[in-house]
This record gives sequence, structure tokens and C-alpha cells, in this order.
Amino acid sequence: MSLPSLTIGTRGSPLALAQTQETRARLAAAHGVAPDHFRIVVIRTSGDAIQDRALAEAGGKGLFTRELDLALIAREIDFAVHSSKDLPTELPEEIAIAGYLPREDPRDAFIGRGGARLVELPEGAVIGTASLRRAAQVKRFRADLKTVLLRGNVETRLAKVESGAVDGTLLALAGLRRLGLESRATEILPLDAFLPAAGQGAIGIACRASDDATYAALAPILDAATCAALNAERAFLKALDGSCRTPIAGLAVVEGDSLRFHGEALQSDGGCTFAARQEGGVAQAASLGAGAAREILRRLPGGVASLS
Repeated sequence: MSLPSLTIGTRGSPLALAQTQETRARLAAAHGVAPDHFRIVVIRTSGDAIQDRALAEAGGKGLFTRELDLALIAREIDFAVHSSKDLPTELPEEIAIAGYLPREDPRDAFIGRGGARLVELPEGAVIGTASLRRAAQVKRFRADLKTVLLRGNVETRLAKVESGAVDGTLLALAGLRRLGLESRATEILPLDAFLPAAGQGAIGIACRASDDATYAALAPILDAATCAALNAERAFLKALDGSCRTPIAGLAVVEGDSLRFHGEALQSDGGCTFAARQEGGVAQAASLGAGAAREILRRLPGGVASLS
């Protein structure tokens, strides 16, 4: 059977395009064809258009996927490439996550003005971020620091630090690496203090749930260990009803047939953290993530909404 000439949908940011180019290159190499065998279509999403307020106020994570989902359903594209942390836990019934590329380093990086590390910033320094998780973790690390909303692509946020609009920002190390900008990081933040967002560092691929041909074409580039880790992390997020309105972090680490999961729900001011850990086989990935969420919910009678 000949390989179909598939159309790939993506957002238009430099990072989204870099991730899509990586996906296309892996797919071309796996099938022994030229990269241009697969066409890339850029689709502007609501999340890209809205830059003046937090995602929670505008509608949540689905803002980065809605238009791509519609293009899939309309058969304008065959699959979509996403930053996995942007994927909502509930997808349209016509859409499924085919899988994930091998995961990059999931840690956060700090970029400080003048090369300052987070601990070296002066009292009252201003950190720009669009992430409630990062804002809460910064305040937990140093309660004297201030956080302000900072939206935009990676280059825009780096420019805000360089111009002095903010004293620093936090970005995914994986994104900096994919853009060739890792040297801009002042420091790589430790996982024990800055547990990442669920899915951070992983490129996710979504396609039509009924499209067996596209599933088969994608299969050689999908990574089983990353899939198991994301199954745990997304189950944790779903069980907590995680959205952009609550600071939630979660990371699963796969070693052979074993999986270790660590999840957190934080107060928005960083004043209190509710954490849980689970460990078991990769086949139980989703139940381990959901189990960690239940541990946390038992200590939160008011649910995660009580943390905001």
C-alpha cells in the first residue's frame, strides 16, 4: 500500500512550526520519503488571537485546539501537531490523540534580566508569566516576588525580559531547545520546586478517531514510554478537573515497565501545596494518575476550586 500524502495542521507560532517540522521530518525518515510528501497548513487559533488576558478568562486550553479540531472534522487536514500541555482533557468525540513523539526535557527554564538567577533577583522583582502554575511556584519559592500576566510567543516573552518590562520569565526548556534558544536560559529549575505542567515537553498528535490509515502512517514515530507518561498525567488533570483556572502540576517518569507519578495542586498565592505520588506498572498509567488526584481531593473538601 502506498503512503498517503497527508496534510498536517498546526498553529503559526515559531515554536508550533518547529514542532511540526520535527514531526514531518521524523515521519518522512520513517517512511523513506521526502519531507514535502506531507503538506503543512497553518491555522490561526483563538488562543493566538487573544493576547490581552489570561486563558482562564477567555475560555481555557481549548482555545489553542478548537480551530484545528474543526479542520480535522471537516477533513481539511489529516492530523494536527500540538504542544501536549495545551491539549484539553476532553476532546470532541470525532477526535483522538494518536500518540506522542519522544519527550524532550520537561523542566522549566528561568530567564532573568541581565543573567540573574531566580534567587538573585532583588526584593519585589516582577516575573512575567501566563501560567497560574508557574506564578504559584514562583511565590512559593520567593513570596516577595510579584507576578504579572505575560502572553505571546517565546520570542515576545524573551524580548519583554530584555527590554526590562519584566525582571524575568519562566519558559519550557523543551521549547527553548526546539527553537535553538537554550542559551538564553539563566538557569534550569529543579523538579522538586518547579514540577512542570502535565504534558510539558511532549509533542502530541491528534487525528480523526476513525482514520485508520493516518493512525497506521503515524505509528512508527510514536513513543510508547511518552504515551504511558502522558496517560498518567492527563488522567491526573482530568480527575482534578484541571483547567487554566487552577495551579496544577504533574509528571510521570517511565523506567522499563515501571512508572512513577508525582502530582501537585497549589494555592494561587503559593502558600500551600497538596501533593501525591503513585508508583506501579505502565499498564496502570491512567489509574495511577487518577489515584494521585483522588489522594489530593480527599484533602480538599472544597475541590481544587478552593485553592484559587
